[in-house]
Amino acid sequence: MRHSVRYFGLIPAAGMGARMGSAAGPKQYLMLGSKTMLEHSIQAMLGDARIDRLFVIVAQSDARWQQIRAGDERVEFLPVGGATRAESVRNGLMAVAGRYDDNDRVLVHDAARPCLSGSELARLIDEAGADDDGGLLAVPLADTLKRGEEGRAGITLDRTGLWCAQTPQLFRFASLRAALATGSLADITDESSAMERAGHTPRLVPGGSANLKVTTPGDLVLATAILAAQRRL
Repeated sequence: MRHSVRYFGLIPAAGMGARMGSAAGPKQYLMLGSKTMLEHSIQAMLGDARIDRLFVIVAQSDARWQQIRAGDERVEFLPVGGATRAESVRNGLMAVAGRYDDNDRVLVHDAARPCLSGSELARLIDEAGADDDGGLLAVPLADTLKRGEEGRAGITLDRTGLWCAQTPQLFRFASLRAALATGSLADITDESSAMERAGHTPRLVPGGSANLKVTTPGDLVLATAILAAQRRL
């Protein structure tokens, strides 16, 4: 008898956030209001009751996660983080391999996207949950693209059909595990790129500009304003 599909989340949080340039340590532990960025991202991923469990992948040497107040029994920290995001996701999937079936769905979310809304999460599950190629939140590219040449605009690129990938990204558990188990991980920048390399065509599910990835100090200001508007601070 085939069981109903289960959804579980995975947040790779083993990185150092070098581009943030903070002396306070990894950016996922920076404070946004009274909570760390990671706590906000965890809270966002728990916003849909269909999420069976949420695994947070941290570095083996990281002890700061023990201070995180998840406040939900669905959250579990796994100290199996790798040197890159792709390695962390691969290690996390391997760590839970005996707990989920091939056809279950995994949603991978950035630790540095604390402003994900409940409606965006629900839309992704609704529109891509039954798709065997999976899907990801994304927004059509709005800005004009320039190719830089020695600090000057060399050429304007055609932006037709271009999208900015976001997270969460949702895929069939066995398919993503297989996609990350074969070939080099050096050129894998997100889970969708691994799936595309394996021959899949993930669905693009419209996201929103508020679901930004915090990368620079200026992004912290924007994220704080967005979370305040969402009344989550």
